[in-house]
Amino acid sequence: MAERWAWILDDLGQYGQIWRQSRERIESDSGRDYAAERDRVRRTVEAIHPPRMQLRVDQVIRETATTRTLRMSRVDGRLPPFRAGQYVNLFLTVDGVRTSRPYSISSAPGAGWIDLTVREKPDGFVSRHLVAAVAEGDGFESTGPKGVFHHEPLIDGDDLVFLAGGSGVTPFMSMIRETAAQDWPRRITLIYGNRHPRDVIFGDELRRLARGNDRFRLALVMSEPPPSFRGRRGLLDTARIRRDVGDVAGKTFFVCGPSAMYDLCRGALEELDVPEFKVRRELYGPPEDVTKVPGWPEAVTAGQTFTVRVGQAVLQATAGEPLLASLERAGVVVPAVCRSGECSACRMKRVRGEVFVPPNTGVRESDMALGFIHPCVTYPLSDLELRL
Repeated sequence: MAERWAWILDDLGQYGQIWRQSRERIESDSGRDYAAERDRVRRTVEAIHPPRMQLRVDQVIRETATTRTLRMSRVDGRLPPFRAGQYVNLFLTVDGVRTSRPYSISSAPGAGWIDLTVREKPDGFVSRHLVAAVAEGDGFESTGPKGVFHHEPLIDGDDLVFLAGGSGVTPFMSMIRETAAQDWPRRITLIYGNRHPRDVIFGDELRRLARGNDRFRLALVMSEPPPSFRGRRGLLDTARIRRDVGDVAGKTFFVCGPSAMYDLCRGALEELDVPEFKVRRELYGPPEDVTKVPGWPEAVTAGQTFTVRVGQAVLQATAGEPLLASLERAGVVVPAVCRSGECSACRMKRVRGEVFVPPNTGVRESDMALGFIHPCVTYPLSDLELRL
């Protein structure tokens, strides 16, 4: 019994000694200025995750007749690290309108630059400007790298299937280039859909990487090829995926492309019994024609206009385009990053009026329940009153 009490008293004595030493350290540090420590931590965090970057175009690379790669360096510091598959949001002024667009980085991490690959859209005034008007030496402001569309080895495994459509191949190109630089530690199948062979971005590089490499399989699929075309035809549907992938067990699927392609691939993967947790997606812009999206009211046409009030500003918004575009044209500054409903940077309160939000946009259910909208993926169906 006496020995037991001796152990207890010894422990208490050691505890008291530790407590006294801690008190002495606290008292000796009481005069320290922690502002310098906070500044050091802030500088470190901003170097890794800069809120803004100043970029310069060092080279303009022609990929296809309608696609350019802007190779950029940072002029206000070092480029931060990023994960293959992430994006930056590019800020620019076009025809007097201050706007922004997110673009996936197509270069591999560690290259010393970032490549933004842009395909011109027929009605895209930003993409048309970037493809036709940007020259070497031009400067842009952007966010730091963002996004969660990247490979997580512990979750995703090493057997990957990439389903890409059009310019949706850009984040995959970063992942493929990174994997090639690492001597192919994982297996990748890329099924890449386009309308015509001339639309294929990075075609020569992808074919070169696939030749003689059994860890990278390339399947180019054309929906509207010329009669002389001898390759794969059709869409990225169930039959196509089954034919080029085979057994889906254990594979992780990444999907990036137009919304119509995503809807098709989503249905195909469900039909193939791919578990939802094995499907990763990156939304790529608004629908080409929102009036064809399920749930759109037949009584409203794409060209219909409505009055929108935001604070003291009153503007006209067209039903067939996202509210954010109308707000920007009217000079209403709304923070925006992803422009696909996921980041919440452009979140606004809907005071009155009706809107349409396409399904599968990534908008939080809590926002929708509380009357908040993300104008980047919201379309007016009536006159509106909004609050920033």
